Amino acid sequence: MPAAPTPDTGTGADSERPARTARGGRTARARIRAALGTHGDHRTRAAAALLAVSLAALAAVCAAQPSFLVDVLVYRAEGQAVAERRDLYGFTVTEWDLPATYPPFAALLFVPTALLPLPAVQILFAAGNVVLLALLVHLSLRLAGRRTSPALLIAATTVGLWLEPVFQTMVFGQINLALACLVLWDLGRPDGARGKGLAIGVAAGIKLTPAIFAVHLLLTGRVRAGLTALAGFAGTAALGAAVLPGASVEFWTRRMFETGRVGKAWIVDNQSLQGAAARLLHSPEPGLWWAVPAAVVGLLGLWLARRAHLRGRESWGVLAVAGTAVLVSPISWSHHWVWCVPLLAVLAATASPSRRWPLYVAGAVAVLFTARTHWLVPHSGDLDLHLHWWQQPLASPYAPLALALMACAAWRLRSARPGRADEE
Repeated sequence: MPAAPTPDTGTGADSERPARTARGGRTARARIRAALGTHGDHRTRAAAALLAVSLAALAAVCAAQPSFLVDVLVYRAEGQAVAERRDLYGFTVTEWDLPATYPPFAALLFVPTALLPLPAVQILFAAGNVVLLALLVHLSLRLAGRRTSPALLIAATTVGLWLEPVFQTMVFGQINLALACLVLWDLGRPDGARGKGLAIGVAAGIKLTPAIFAVHLLLTGRVRAGLTALAGFAGTAALGAAVLPGASVEFWTRRMFETGRVGKAWIVDNQSLQGAAARLLHSPEPGLWWAVPAAVVGLLGLWLARRAHLRGRESWGVLAVAGTAVLVSPISWSHHWVWCVPLLAVLAATASPSRRWPLYVAGAVAVLFTARTHWLVPHSGDLDLHLHWWQQPLASPYAPLALALMACAAWRLRSARPGRADEE
């Protein structure tokens, strides 16, 4: 009699193969995840090492600058004037005779700097600006619709330190990065979010130029946020008037109109349209030759921002407003152009495997914002007003770039359909 077949108990070679394959698949996936995680850790550690080296080099270069953290001295003097009830707009500090130029509300925020030792204040400003740069990189990537990995954040911060506007902000101890972060964070919140616009209003209360973003909110139909921004701005002015009534009257009736108090408009430090026009015309007072173009650029810039918003390309709308602000302001020192950070993020984010040219454009823009050509032309004394024609582009690199990018954005938006997000 033949033996009865043995029941299939699942212990044969063929029956074991699927189980082994499943276990092997899980093991392989775990190994891949572990390898990727290790690779990511390696990249993060390498980026952190480069950042440490970059910070050490930056500290050495900044310490050698004669104007290192000079604006911190102005902010501290403002805080001291408030704390000691002295004339806020009647003092000057440093060998350059720098006065207070911000609204009284800003001086209230600077009071804590008067209560700390100067070295502690300088360290806080220097370290704080590095942290704010990292935050601005994160907010810029969010504006561009990209995720922020630790390695990317650290690497971009390392590179960003050497962009001329950021570098100058670090050298002077300026507050431009803080203002840009306030504005970008606020604009990045969902429309209809409670209190949206308030941070923009506070930023405008510290330094007037961010108020243009409140106008942008109103023009793009976000009336509640725009009115919140204006209310926040009015609140800062009211607080300043309540604590410093005399200084508030002086600022809002006199000082805010004295652009010469801020500095000479024609020096190469000023990268606004007025600065470019003054140097091009060899005149310290370009008059209507810059005022009329500035008015036209202001209107067209806000129109472009609204058009970009309505076509689902909010990032370009935000950049158009920022570019308009620094172009039409009577004085936009080169360190005011920290908006180059979100500009580079948005340009790079539009690249794809089939469209690599945005990366080349971003690289060229990064080179321009790193080259510091306006510091290479003669600029001692009044030499800024006697530059040759071929030196003019070197002396005014930022304004033509902003105008060209805004023109390109307008050209690309001509065929975009309303409500469609950027597909690039």
